[in-house]
Amino acid sequence: MHTIALVSRKGGTGKSTLAIGLAVAAAEDGHKVCLLEADPQGTISNWRLRRAAAEPVVETVDDGSDLAHRVPFLANCGVTLVVIDTAGGHSHAATAAAIDAADLCLIPVRPSPADIEAAAPTLGAVRLAEKPFAFVLNQTPARGGRHSAAANSLGATTVPLDGIDLVALPFIGLRNDQQDALGAGLSVVEFAIDGKSAGEIRALWQWVRNRLTAIAPRGADAELAAADTSANAQTELRATG
Repeated sequence: MHTIALVSRKGGTGKSTLAIGLAVAAAEDGHKVCLLEADPQGTISNWRLRRAAAEPVVETVDDGSDLAHRVPFLANCGVTLVVIDTAGGHSHAATAAAIDAADLCLIPVRPSPADIEAAAPTLGAVRLAEKPFAFVLNQTPARGGRHSAAANSLGATTVPLDGIDLVALPFIGLRNDQQDALGAGLSVVEFAIDGKSAGEIRALWQWVRNRLTAIAPRGADAELAAADTSANAQTELRATG
């Protein structure tokens, strides 16, 4: 099983919409997917209530300890891909646990100087955890060179890692069908099957899948041990706090 975490301390970057799109695209590709919601805002839970299809499964976690134990449990249930949607802000414990549990962290960023600057704390947390990561340039305008400039700026904020691409491709455009799909309880790959947004999300999933193939999935025993370690550390932190 592999685990992807969508992480950004800045709100409004499109984490939930991307998480839904990637989860449905992966399910189309044959994965048994669980969307794990660690965001109290509940965007994915509300989407699930509007959805007729049973897949992908959506589960919520209340805190970091719950998340740390839920991921290895899902591996034992036959899930092959977990996609974690995290909260914005600077102090949500579940986000730290999501980073720890992830095989790959995706950092959504909109193509503006403010958003690029705001990505720095998230990047710092991911690097501190020594996790593979990539930026996802999201909500890019249909015209103009802003997205290319933003991609160059993001590349400049990182040290190259043995030729690994640190900006995922393709960039995800800003279009109404993403929000229309969300309101209908669908992913954009279901809402507008042959549309540009659907093509971008499917291509992004293929990019992510290729990155994941280079990362060995953790076995259930290793994940359970990691969960116990994380839970014990959080208990000790609360005891000394």
